[in-house]
Amino acid sequence: MPKPVLRGLIIVAFFALTAFVLVPLYVPRPAFIPGFAPPPDMWPRTVSLAGILLGALALLFAFTRDAPAEEPVETDGSSKARMSARFAGLMLAFVLFLVAIPVLGFLVSSVLLTLCIVLMTGERGHHVWIALLAFGGPILLQMFFHSALGTQFPKGVLTKPFGF
Repeated sequence: MPKPVLRGLIIVAFFALTAFVLVPLYVPRPAFIPGFAPPPDMWPRTVSLAGILLGALALLFAFTRDAPAEEPVETDGSSKARMSARFAGLMLAFVLFLVAIPVLGFLVSSVLLTLCIVLMTGERGHHVWIALLAFGGPILLQMFFHSALGTQFPKGVLTKPFGF
């Protein structure tokens, strides 16, 4: 099976599992939702359905575009070790993010996660863009969700006195 087809199938399967199994099981939906408030499962379901659509789009492109001929690349095994180390680093970053939320709060934890992920991509040259993305991105997202939708984010034990 070609890589683009497999990639599209994995994306669709992951988001379908999330939308149709994990969200209904683990996101409680109250019997009564007042006013125009969105239900708690709205955003996880929306993101999952968007992921399914993107995976389907990847599948469509895999079947309609001509795939370039892949030349065999000889590796010495260090690239697989490097990719495995990066994957382990990403998983560790997400676990530390989940551990940091109760202590540091959502905003500070998401700033640290974004900074870590950007630095793990190997980007070191554009310091201003890295700072804007790592600090400005989470702040703007939290401001939008808080003001537009009234979403409350967890405040950490250490950051609660500061209000974020």
